[in-house]
Amino acid sequence: MSARRRNRWLQVPRFGAGLIGLTALLACTPPPPRDSLVPQSRPEDLAPPPRSSESEQLVHYYAVLQQDLLTRGLLRRDGGGPDTPYDADKLVRNFEAIAFFDEYAGSGSGSAGGLSRWRGPVRLKAEFGPSVSRTQQLEDSRFLADYANRLARITGHPVSTSTSRGNFHVIYAGKDDSDFVRARVQQILPGISAENLEIFANPPRSFYCLVLAGGPQNDPLSYTRGVALIRDEHPNLVRKSCVHEEVAQGLGLRNDSPRARPSIFNDDDEFALLTSHDEKLLTMLYDARLQPGMSAEQARPIARIISNELMGVPPEATPRAY
Repeated sequence: MSARRRNRWLQVPRFGAGLIGLTALLACTPPPPRDSLVPQSRPEDLAPPPRSSESEQLVHYYAVLQQDLLTRGLLRRDGGGPDTPYDADKLVRNFEAIAFFDEYAGSGSGSAGGLSRWRGPVRLKAEFGPSVSRTQQLEDSRFLADYANRLARITGHPVSTSTSRGNFHVIYAGKDDSDFVRARVQQILPGISAENLEIFANPPRSFYCLVLAGGPQNDPLSYTRGVALIRDEHPNLVRKSCVHEEVAQGLGLRNDSPRARPSIFNDDDEFALLTSHDEKLLTMLYDARLQPGMSAEQARPIARIISNELMGVPPEATPRAY
Protein backbone atom coordinates (compact mmCIF):
# COMPACT_ATOMS: atom_id res chain seq x y z
CA MET A 1 0.00 0.00 0.00
CA SER A 2 1.46 3.33 -1.07
CA ALA A 3 1.84 6.31 1.24
CA ARG A 4 -0.85 8.21 -0.62
CA ARG A 5 -3.18 5.24 -0.27
CA ARG A 6 -2.61 5.23 3.49
CA ASN A 7 -3.54 8.90 3.61
CA ARG A 8 -6.79 8.56 1.69
CA TRP A 9 -10.09 9.36 3.32
CA LEU A 10 -12.96 6.92 3.31
CA GLN A 11 -15.81 8.53 1.40
CA VAL A 12 -19.48 7.90 0.75
CA PRO A 13 -19.59 4.53 -0.97
CA ARG A 14 -16.43 2.73 0.25
CA PHE A 15 -18.46 0.08 2.07
CA GLY A 16 -18.43 -2.80 -0.38
CA ALA A 17 -21.88 -2.65 -1.95
CA GLY A 18 -21.61 1.00 -2.94
CA LEU A 19 -24.11 3.80 -2.65
CA ILE A 20 -27.05 2.08 -4.32
CA GLY A 21 -26.72 -0.85 -1.97
CA LEU A 22 -26.62 1.54 0.94
CA THR A 23 -29.70 3.42 -0.15
CA ALA A 24 -31.59 0.16 -0.39
CA LEU A 25 -30.38 -0.70 3.09
CA LEU A 26 -31.65 2.59 4.45
CA ALA A 27 -34.99 2.05 2.79
CA CYS A 28 -35.47 -1.28 4.55
CA THR A 29 -34.99 0.20 7.99
CA PRO A 30 -37.69 1.77 10.19
CA PRO A 31 -37.79 5.54 10.69
CA PRO A 32 -34.96 6.97 12.80
CA PRO A 33 -35.59 6.69 16.55
CA ARG A 34 -36.65 9.57 18.70
CA ASP A 35 -33.88 11.66 20.19
CA SER A 36 -34.80 10.35 23.64
CA LEU A 37 -32.82 7.24 22.73
CA VAL A 38 -29.60 9.21 22.41
CA PRO A 39 -27.25 8.54 25.34
CA GLN A 40 -27.50 11.33 27.90
CA SER A 41 -24.78 13.95 27.75
CA ARG A 42 -22.52 14.32 30.73
CA PRO A 43 -22.78 17.49 32.85
CA GLU A 44 -21.02 20.42 31.24
CA ASP A 45 -18.60 20.84 34.15
CA LEU A 46 -17.48 17.20 34.02
CA ALA A 47 -14.16 16.83 32.18
CA PRO A 48 -13.78 13.91 29.76
CA PRO A 49 -11.78 10.94 31.02
CA PRO A 50 -8.05 10.79 30.21
CA ARG A 51 -7.20 9.42 26.78
CA SER A 52 -6.09 5.84 26.46
CA SER A 53 -2.60 5.11 25.17
CA GLU A 54 -4.11 4.08 21.81
CA SER A 55 -5.89 7.42 21.50
CA GLU A 56 -2.75 9.34 22.50
CA GLN A 57 -0.81 7.50 19.81
CA LEU A 58 -3.38 8.58 17.23
CA VAL A 59 -3.15 12.19 18.43
CA HIS A 60 0.60 12.07 17.86
CA TYR A 61 0.29 10.29 14.51
CA TYR A 62 -2.21 12.77 13.04
CA ALA A 63 -0.29 15.77 14.40
CA VAL A 64 2.89 14.56 12.68
CA LEU A 65 0.91 13.81 9.52
CA GLN A 66 -0.63 17.29 9.41
CA GLN A 67 2.76 18.94 9.95
CA ASP A 68 4.32 16.83 7.21
CA LEU A 69 1.58 17.83 4.75
CA LEU A 70 1.95 21.51 5.67
CA THR A 71 5.73 21.32 5.30
CA ARG A 72 5.24 19.99 1.78
CA GLY A 73 2.94 22.88 0.91
CA LEU A 74 -0.23 20.81 1.05
CA LEU A 75 -3.51 21.37 2.94
CA ARG A 76 -3.87 24.75 1.27
CA ARG A 77 -6.59 27.09 2.53
CA ASP A 78 -6.53 29.72 -0.22
CA GLY A 79 -9.31 28.21 -2.34
CA GLY A 80 -7.09 28.11 -5.42
CA GLY A 81 -5.30 30.87 -7.29
CA PRO A 82 -3.39 31.77 -10.48
CA ASP A 83 -1.43 28.53 -10.23
CA THR A 84 -4.62 26.43 -10.38
CA PRO A 85 -6.60 27.71 -13.39
CA TYR A 86 -9.68 25.95 -14.68
CA ASP A 87 -12.26 26.70 -17.34
CA ALA A 88 -15.81 25.68 -18.19
CA ASP A 89 -14.64 22.53 -19.98
CA LYS A 90 -12.69 21.32 -16.96
CA LEU A 91 -15.56 22.19 -14.65
CA VAL A 92 -18.00 20.04 -16.64
CA ARG A 93 -15.52 17.18 -16.87
CA ASN A 94 -14.84 17.25 -13.14
CA PHE A 95 -18.52 17.56 -12.28
CA GLU A 96 -19.32 14.43 -14.25
CA ALA A 97 -16.46 12.45 -12.69
CA ILE A 98 -17.30 13.52 -9.13
CA ALA A 99 -21.11 13.55 -9.22
CA PHE A 100 -21.78 10.43 -11.30
CA PHE A 101 -19.09 7.94 -10.30
CA ASP A 102 -18.59 6.14 -7.00
CA GLU A 103 -15.35 6.74 -5.12
CA TYR A 104 -15.14 3.11 -3.99
CA ALA A 105 -14.73 2.06 -7.62
CA GLY A 106 -11.80 4.41 -8.12
CA SER A 107 -11.59 7.95 -9.37
CA GLY A 108 -13.55 8.18 -12.55
CA SER A 109 -13.56 4.42 -13.07
CA GLY A 110 -16.30 1.87 -12.94
CA SER A 111 -19.85 2.43 -14.11
CA ALA A 112 -21.48 5.83 -13.80
CA GLY A 113 -24.55 6.06 -11.61
CA GLY A 114 -27.36 8.57 -11.52
CA LEU A 115 -27.20 12.04 -10.08
CA SER A 116 -27.78 11.98 -6.32
CA ARG A 117 -28.64 14.80 -3.94
CA TRP A 118 -31.08 15.80 -1.19
CA ARG A 119 -34.61 16.82 -2.22
CA GLY A 120 -35.68 18.02 1.22
CA PRO A 121 -33.92 20.23 3.77
CA VAL A 122 -30.59 19.06 5.16
CA ARG A 123 -30.41 19.36 8.95
CA LEU A 124 -26.87 18.78 10.18
CA LYS A 125 -26.67 17.64 13.77
CA ALA A 126 -23.35 17.63 15.61
CA GLU A 127 -23.01 14.77 18.10
CA PHE A 128 -20.10 14.08 20.42
CA GLY A 129 -18.52 11.08 22.05
CA PRO A 130 -17.73 11.15 25.78
CA SER A 131 -14.03 11.84 25.10
CA VAL A 132 -14.68 15.18 23.35
CA SER A 133 -14.11 18.13 25.64
CA ARG A 134 -16.80 20.77 26.13
CA THR A 135 -14.52 23.43 24.66
CA GLN A 136 -13.97 21.33 21.56
CA GLN A 137 -17.70 20.65 21.25
CA LEU A 138 -18.46 24.36 21.18
CA GLU A 139 -15.77 25.01 18.59
CA ASP A 140 -16.95 22.13 16.39
CA SER A 141 -20.57 23.22 16.64
CA ARG A 142 -19.73 26.78 15.59
CA PHE A 143 -17.63 25.58 12.67
CA LEU A 144 -20.35 23.21 11.46
CA ALA A 145 -23.00 25.96 11.71
CA ASP A 146 -20.84 28.36 9.70
CA TYR A 147 -20.23 25.68 7.09
CA ALA A 148 -23.94 24.88 6.86
CA ASN A 149 -24.66 28.55 6.18
CA ARG A 150 -22.01 28.59 3.48
CA LEU A 151 -23.39 25.45 1.85
CA ALA A 152 -26.89 26.94 1.86
CA ARG A 153 -25.62 30.05 0.06
CA ILE A 154 -23.67 28.01 -2.48
CA THR A 155 -26.39 25.50 -3.31
CA GLY A 156 -29.52 27.58 -2.82
CA HIS A 157 -30.78 24.53 -0.92
CA PRO A 158 -31.95 24.59 2.71
CA VAL A 159 -28.93 23.46 4.73
CA SER A 160 -28.81 24.24 8.44
CA THR A 161 -27.77 22.84 11.79
CA SER A 162 -30.15 21.36 14.33
CA THR A 163 -29.87 20.37 17.97
CA SER A 164 -32.83 18.01 17.85
CA ARG A 165 -34.25 16.37 14.74
CA GLY A 166 -31.24 16.15 12.46
CA ASN A 167 -31.17 13.99 9.35
CA PHE A 168 -27.45 14.31 8.61
CA HIS A 169 -25.56 13.35 11.78
CA VAL A 170 -21.95 14.50 12.13
CA ILE A 171 -20.42 12.44 14.92
CA TYR A 172 -17.19 13.66 16.51
CA ALA A 173 -15.62 10.81 18.46
CA GLY A 174 -12.28 9.33 19.40
CA LYS A 175 -10.78 5.88 19.72
CA ASP A 176 -12.13 5.60 23.27
CA ASP A 177 -15.70 6.27 22.12
CA SER A 178 -16.18 3.05 20.16
CA ASP A 179 -19.13 1.86 22.25
CA PHE A 180 -20.86 5.23 21.91
CA VAL A 181 -20.35 5.33 18.14
CA ARG A 182 -21.51 1.76 17.70
CA ALA A 183 -24.70 2.37 19.66
CA ARG A 184 -25.45 5.70 18.02
CA VAL A 185 -24.86 4.58 14.43
CA GLN A 186 -27.00 1.51 15.03
CA GLN A 187 -29.79 3.77 16.27
CA ILE A 188 -29.55 5.95 13.16
CA LEU A 189 -29.13 3.01 10.75
CA PRO A 190 -30.74 -0.04 12.41
CA GLY A 191 -30.16 -2.21 9.34
CA ILE A 192 -26.45 -1.49 8.95
CA SER A 193 -24.31 -4.61 8.55
CA ALA A 194 -22.03 -5.74 11.35
CA GLU A 195 -19.01 -5.16 9.13
CA ASN A 196 -19.96 -1.60 8.28
CA LEU A 197 -20.91 -0.84 11.86
CA GLU A 198 -17.48 -2.00 13.00
CA ILE A 199 -15.80 0.32 10.48
CA PHE A 200 -17.59 3.22 12.14
CA ALA A 201 -16.85 2.02 15.67
CA ASN A 202 -13.20 1.13 15.03
CA PRO A 203 -12.00 2.68 11.78
CA PRO A 204 -8.47 1.81 10.64
CA ARG A 205 -5.91 4.53 11.23
CA SER A 206 -5.75 5.14 7.46
CA PHE A 207 -9.38 6.31 7.48
CA TYR A 208 -9.26 9.94 8.54
CA CYS A 209 -13.05 10.25 8.46
CA LEU A 210 -16.01 8.68 6.68
CA VAL A 211 -19.58 9.25 5.59
CA LEU A 212 -22.65 7.33 4.46
CA ALA A 213 -25.69 8.87 2.79
CA GLY A 214 -28.74 7.44 1.06
CA GLY A 215 -32.43 7.61 0.29
CA PRO A 216 -35.58 5.47 0.31
CA GLN A 217 -35.94 2.36 -1.81
CA ASN A 218 -38.42 3.94 -4.20
CA ASP A 219 -36.15 6.96 -4.77
CA PRO A 220 -32.63 5.90 -3.70
CA LEU A 221 -30.79 8.82 -5.28
CA SER A 222 -32.83 11.40 -3.37
CA TYR A 223 -30.98 11.43 -0.07
CA THR A 224 -32.89 11.53 3.19
CA ARG A 225 -30.29 10.43 5.75
CA GLY A 226 -26.55 10.73 6.32
CA VAL A 227 -23.96 9.91 8.96
CA ALA A 228 -20.38 11.19 9.08
CA LEU A 229 -17.63 10.32 11.55
CA ILE A 230 -14.90 12.84 12.40
CA ARG A 231 -12.03 11.57 14.55
CA ASP A 232 -11.51 13.54 17.76
CA GLU A 233 -7.76 12.83 17.63
CA HIS A 234 -7.30 15.07 14.60
CA PRO A 235 -5.48 18.39 14.90
CA ASN A 236 -7.45 21.48 14.01
CA LEU A 237 -6.87 21.78 10.26
CA VAL A 238 -7.30 18.10 9.38
CA ARG A 239 -10.43 18.09 11.56
CA LYS A 240 -11.91 21.00 9.60
CA SER A 241 -10.83 19.44 6.33
CA CYS A 242 -12.69 16.25 7.21
CA VAL A 243 -15.87 18.20 7.92
CA HIS A 244 -15.65 20.10 4.64
CA GLU A 245 -15.12 17.01 2.51
CA GLU A 246 -17.40 14.51 4.25
CA VAL A 247 -20.39 16.84 4.47
CA ALA A 248 -19.96 17.96 0.85
CA GLN A 249 -19.70 14.36 -0.30
CA GLY A 250 -22.74 13.51 1.78
CA LEU A 251 -24.62 16.16 -0.19
CA GLY A 252 -24.04 14.16 -3.38
CA LEU A 253 -20.52 14.81 -4.69
CA ARG A 254 -19.59 11.25 -3.93
CA ASN A 255 -16.38 10.67 -5.89
CA ASP A 256 -12.77 11.82 -5.97
CA SER A 257 -10.87 12.59 -9.18
CA PRO A 258 -7.10 13.01 -9.59
CA ARG A 259 -7.81 15.49 -12.40
CA ALA A 260 -9.89 17.85 -10.26
CA ARG A 261 -7.91 20.96 -9.30
CA PRO A 262 -8.21 23.11 -7.28
CA SER A 263 -10.35 20.72 -5.25
CA ILE A 264 -10.77 18.80 -2.04
CA PHE A 265 -12.29 15.99 -4.14
CA ASN A 266 -8.80 14.78 -4.92
CA ASP A 267 -6.68 12.35 -2.90
CA ASP A 268 -3.48 14.39 -3.17
CA ASP A 269 -4.26 16.48 -0.04
CA GLU A 270 -3.30 19.70 -1.83
CA PHE A 271 -6.33 21.58 -0.50
CA ALA A 272 -7.74 21.31 3.00
CA LEU A 273 -10.94 23.29 2.57
CA LEU A 274 -13.63 23.82 -0.06
CA THR A 275 -12.28 25.74 -3.05
CA SER A 276 -13.88 28.08 -5.59
CA HIS A 277 -13.98 25.13 -8.00
CA ASP A 278 -15.76 22.95 -5.42
CA GLU A 279 -18.31 25.68 -4.70
CA LYS A 280 -19.22 25.69 -8.39
CA LEU A 281 -19.60 21.90 -8.38
CA LEU A 282 -22.09 22.18 -5.52
CA THR A 283 -23.93 25.00 -7.27
CA MET A 284 -24.22 22.81 -10.35
CA LEU A 285 -25.35 19.79 -8.35
CA TYR A 286 -28.29 21.68 -6.82
CA ASP A 287 -29.30 23.65 -9.91
CA ALA A 288 -33.03 23.15 -10.56
CA ARG A 289 -32.32 22.21 -14.17
CA LEU A 290 -30.77 18.96 -12.94
CA GLN A 291 -32.71 16.30 -11.05
CA PRO A 292 -31.82 13.22 -8.96
CA GLY A 293 -31.67 10.09 -11.06
CA MET A 294 -30.43 11.81 -14.23
CA SER A 295 -27.72 9.88 -16.06
CA ALA A 296 -24.44 11.50 -16.98
CA GLU A 297 -25.56 11.59 -20.61
CA GLN A 298 -28.84 13.30 -19.76
CA ALA A 299 -27.16 15.84 -17.51
CA ARG A 300 -24.14 16.65 -19.68
CA PRO A 301 -25.66 19.32 -21.99
CA ILE A 302 -27.41 20.98 -19.06
CA ALA A 303 -24.24 20.88 -16.97
CA ARG A 304 -22.44 22.54 -19.88
CA ILE A 305 -24.89 25.44 -19.87
CA ILE A 306 -24.62 25.87 -16.09
CA SER A 307 -20.82 25.66 -16.22
CA ASN A 308 -20.62 28.32 -18.89
CA GLU A 309 -22.89 30.57 -16.85
CA LEU A 310 -20.75 30.11 -13.75
CA MET A 311 -17.54 30.80 -15.68
CA GLY A 312 -18.93 33.84 -17.49
CA VAL A 313 -18.91 32.34 -20.97
CA PRO A 314 -21.07 34.50 -23.31
CA PRO A 315 -24.57 33.05 -23.91
CA GLU A 316 -23.99 32.82 -27.64
CA ALA A 317 -21.20 30.33 -26.94
CA THR A 318 -23.45 28.18 -24.80
CA PRO A 319 -25.03 25.19 -26.61
CA ARG A 320 -28.76 24.63 -26.14
CA ALA A 321 -29.81 21.68 -23.96
CA TYR A 322 -32.43 19.32 -25.36
